[in-house]
Amino acid sequence: MRDKRLIAYARENRKKLTDAERLIWRHLRYQQMGTRFRRQHPIGRYIADFAAPSIGLVVELDGSQHRGSSYDRRRDSYLRGQGWKVIRFWDWDVMGNTEGVLAGIADAIEELS
Repeated sequence: MRDKRLIAYARENRKKLTDAERLIWRHLRYQQMGTRFRRQHPIGRYIADFAAPSIGLVVELDGSQHRGSSYDRRRDSYLRGQGWKVIRFWDWDVMGNTEGVLAGIADAIEELS
């Protein structure tokens, strides 16, 4: 059974996307990248920024607060243990090099498809 608090938190997060998340979501929604993504998607006890369940891909966008985060390392380890591939991008890369970030996501999609 899924944790109702986690689901409620994910729903709240969907209403409060960062600028970088909003920008990437414009390119991921409606299967524009060839696969369906969900935003703020609960996986186990964590919430992924973006997830493509059909291919097992998680896309995380990180601000400076994530630099060297042991929480992120534990989280990534858990997600990988559940069969997910996790790729991370810095918010400033999203804002300054959107095409490069999208190319990285496209490469991961191709690898997993």
